[in-house]
Amino acid sequence: MNELISILEANRHLFEPVVPFDPGKDKLLLLDFTVRNTELNEDILSDIRSFCSYINSKLENERARYGTGGYAEYREVYSKSKVFDGKTPGEEPRRLHLGVDIWGKPGTAIIAPLDGIVHSFAFNNRPGDYGTTIILSHQLQGHSFYTLYGHLSLTSIQNLQEGNRVGKGDIFAGFGIPAENGQWPPHLHFQVINDLQGWSGDYPGVCKYSEREKYLANCPDPDLILQLNQYL
Repeated sequence: MNELISILEANRHLFEPVVPFDPGKDKLLLLDFTVRNTELNEDILSDIRSFCSYINSKLENERARYGTGGYAEYREVYSKSKVFDGKTPGEEPRRLHLGVDIWGKPGTAIIAPLDGIVHSFAFNNRPGDYGTTIILSHQLQGHSFYTLYGHLSLTSIQNLQEGNRVGKGDIFAGFGIPAENGQWPPHLHFQVINDLQGWSGDYPGVCKYSEREKYLANCPDPDLILQLNQYL
């Protein structure tokens, strides 16, 4: 695992931006989805229109092109969906976020940061889930790993086939609307995965807190590729 982190760090200068972003004029806003954010109440989280309005107003007030953040963040917002509940009564729910979210306008272009192959894709259409999802496989300095893109538009997987090649810098997907992205405000969930462990078209983007070490070891900080934190 440390090998992947070292490889990503050594190749940071080669990656394309995953979303269009001009550091000279575009602003990023760090968004907090932990219990510290008391603005995010049940009324907002339980109504998708209110949730979208909340995100949009945050971005507009700060004149930010995107909101971002969330890696290894413990989020009670997942209580809004049974997708993150335990399978048995009393089982620990999933609350620890394993990717980085980039919140923005529907249809925002998503760019391949490096050459890849479409490993798998799916429409995970449960409320709270990823909605439209694409997983790319990559080879870098002899190491195989994956990037996952969740909450996409349905058009992102039209005519897509497993094994399709995606070139570095190619626009291959876009942010979805709530009806196609799992009932979330438009955003991209971007996750780096060392070992897919047999998953296809899906991989946990949120884990139990008790399993954090295992999952964070398999899913390193996506900012190794995104390189957006420097602009916050």
